[in-house]
Amino acid sequence: MLKIRPRRLRLNENLRAMVRETNLSVKDLIYPIFVVAGENVREEIPSMPDCYHLSVDNAVELAKKISDLGIPAVEVFGLPEYKDEIGSSAWDMSSPVQKAITAIKKAVPELVIVGDVCLCQYTSHGHCGKLCGNYVDNDETLKLLQKVAVSQAAAGADIVAPSDMMDGRIAAIRAALDDKNFQNVSIMSYAVKYSSGYYAPFRDAADSAPRFGDRKQYQMDFANVREALKEVELDLAEGADIIMIKPALAYLDVVSKVREKINRPVAVYNVSGEYAMVKAAALNGWIDYKRIVTENLTAMKRAGADIIITYHAIDVAQWL
Repeated sequence: MLKIRPRRLRLNENLRAMVRETNLSVKDLIYPIFVVAGENVREEIPSMPDCYHLSVDNAVELAKKISDLGIPAVEVFGLPEYKDEIGSSAWDMSSPVQKAITAIKKAVPELVIVGDVCLCQYTSHGHCGKLCGNYVDNDETLKLLQKVAVSQAAAGADIVAPSDMMDGRIAAIRAALDDKNFQNVSIMSYAVKYSSGYYAPFRDAADSAPRFGDRKQYQMDFANVREALKEVELDLAEGADIIMIKPALAYLDVVSKVREKINRPVAVYNVSGEYAMVKAAALNGWIDYKRIVTENLTAMKRAGADIIITYHAIDVAQWL
């Protein structure tokens, strides 16, 4: 006779819930917002169904809804009104991102606002820094990233999130923030950002595709994991408060290894390509949307993520 029967604890939902090891909460989520210039703009992004380009006024209204749903944070991305070689619109206080951060913080002060610190959508060439020929000049780019981070902090961001993958950017940004008395603004580092095909819909949404070449000279090779641990070690030493891995689904092994190594919060970005594939399959009736999204995000939590940046956040909050 069998004495050990694991199925005993699977017989009904209450039993399963009592012994569930990983639980997904609305408080785990950050919702990304794309802001643009103008008024009363709400245009669906073709490759990201149910995601929109929003003018600042509509971004504020969405932020109110997000807060009402219990989602604790938004990350603000933007399309600038002008681009140049160094991406100077990225630190222009009249740009959509800075205006949106200020307006959202005023309207929904309890909502945590994350500012994306990068230059790709602001530069005329689409790369994440200042060019020297066809090479992104690491150290010259750091000076520009400092300006972006300080401008977002001045606008009201609670967290700045450098996504450029320049060496030494965390230390540079921390020094710049502290020098301007923004000691309480946190840094969520895109410490482990792979050069990935999963970013394609985002690059359409943010008009951020490089005009030549690719980003493999600064984003990580997707075959590497030991390198990821080194990047995390460096960013923690430089003062990162939160460590992020991006993308999420194809890199859960990396999330797990990072979680085992550090005692700081770990975030993942459930990126646009991951979102778009699920949405497309659901719209074609091929999958159960709610079931698949819940399974995917729970897997990210199970792997070790404390925070999940996801375009599914509003749907998940309504389900939970």
